[in-house]
Amino acid sequence: MMDPDSIGALLARRGVSRRALLKYSTRLAALMALPAGSAEALADGLARAKRQSVIWLSFQECTGCTESLTRSFNPTIENLIFNIISLDYHETLQAASGTAAEAARLAAMAANKGKYVVVVDGSVSTRDGGVYSTNAGHTNLEILRQTAADALAVISVGSCAAFGGIAHARPNPTGAEPVSAIITDKPLINIPGCPPLPEAMAATIAYLVSFGKIPELDHLRRPRSLFGDSIHDRCYRRPFYDRGLFARSFDDEGARQGWCLYELGCKGPVTYNACATLKWNGGVSFPIQSGHGCLGCSEPDFWDQGGFYRPLSSNTTSTGTVVAAAAVGGVALGAVSALVARRRARLARQETTP
Repeated sequence: MMDPDSIGALLARRGVSRRALLKYSTRLAALMALPAGSAEALADGLARAKRQSVIWLSFQECTGCTESLTRSFNPTIENLIFNIISLDYHETLQAASGTAAEAARLAAMAANKGKYVVVVDGSVSTRDGGVYSTNAGHTNLEILRQTAADALAVISVGSCAAFGGIAHARPNPTGAEPVSAIITDKPLINIPGCPPLPEAMAATIAYLVSFGKIPELDHLRRPRSLFGDSIHDRCYRRPFYDRGLFARSFDDEGARQGWCLYELGCKGPVTYNACATLKWNGGVSFPIQSGHGCLGCSEPDFWDQGGFYRPLSSNTTSTGTVVAAAAVGGVALGAVSALVARRRARLARQETTP
């Protein structure tokens, strides 16, 4: 008999059918690149699980990560909050404020000790004891350590929480650090981006709820299924790159023809994310499709990597020098390919000319 407090029982009371749950799980399984047949296991896991207690902490951030999450299309934000998780604390979305809000956080920690998930967006001020970013009379550093102490896992959403973000950029006056520099004894998942893809956040939380474990991660603790491919490898402009066809300005003929934006500073070759496949606003578009190069916002220290509009080959940072070699090689190969193609076309025209 199904536990009356399980997600499955909750969905049934709200008129959600097993078929609808399977359809939903199929979408999640595809997002997480799970093996064939995983959708049913995901659905069964969600049905048996209880709503996951989530405490969301916001530190040195711009609220962009929350704004992104509220635009999640599958699962939608209301589906995520009301059916899958119990969002017990979130300064932006909760109705309570002041003393009542902080009491809700402490109550959720006590009631779900060892079982709640902490989601963090924003970097953490550490200089001078963290006094440059405080809340309810306590530093972010103190609140993070207190809240994460009895957590099941910690999820850093956005590049500020994952890698330090803009606050961590030179000269970093507040001593901003990523969550991973402070919390070292808990399972930690990074979902970077400025902001991160909403489906990446929602799907990762749903995976954790369903299977009770974290997904496979890459060397930067990012879900490999979502951050395993570069923007460049999935970009629809890649054929132009391979042919050596590059826009030289944002309004030249090449830009109008949809040519590669590498020369305009696109960081797609060294940026790993799912923007080119999931896209934004329900799959409508992503920055490169809108005519703007990738900024590399899901990579560490992207604010300090030599400028947004400088091509990788002119990047003077140590990291840029290393990554540029492969990119320049691709440009050279593409240019040669384009030259050969043009020569063949010219010879073909000459042969057909009477």
